[in-house]
Amino acid sequence: MREELLKIIEKNSRIDLKELAVILGVEEIDVVNEMAAMEAEGIICGYHTLIDWEKTSIEKVSALIEVRVTPQRGQGFDSIAERIYKYPEVHAVYLISGGFDLLVTLEGKSLKEVSAFVSDKLSTLDSILSTATHFILKKYKDHGTILTRKYEDQREMITP
Repeated sequence: MREELLKIIEKNSRIDLKELAVILGVEEIDVVNEMAAMEAEGIICGYHTLIDWEKTSIEKVSALIEVRVTPQRGQGFDSIAERIYKYPEVHAVYLISGGFDLLVTLEGKSLKEVSAFVSDKLSTLDSILSTATHFILKKYKDHGTILTRKYEDQREMITP
């Protein structure tokens, strides 16, 4: 039940518990207990809402920053990753393979604000060797959800 439950709530965390119990073929109390157990174990880490900010009047700029660092003796990349993820602007930090070591995602109000974060805060950290900033221009799909819909002609077809 646990794996199936996780797959369902990953796609829709707002699903009604009764509906979830029916889908899984168990009692609602079993779903409640299992979710509480997974929250306590740190398997379920949070619940988030996916928002298409382009459809609002709020201006946001998202960026992906590749970071090359010198790992610290005995701690590897963990301590520098922790220093980075403590900044409120930072949404996520990932250890990655390839030419860079970390991938940092963040949001700001403008290109200038994001650039200032990278140059004033991120690049000045001791073990940072270099960064490469990539601004997100458009999101097509995020967390498994397609954000762009193709235009479909809604006009009624008239034939003679």
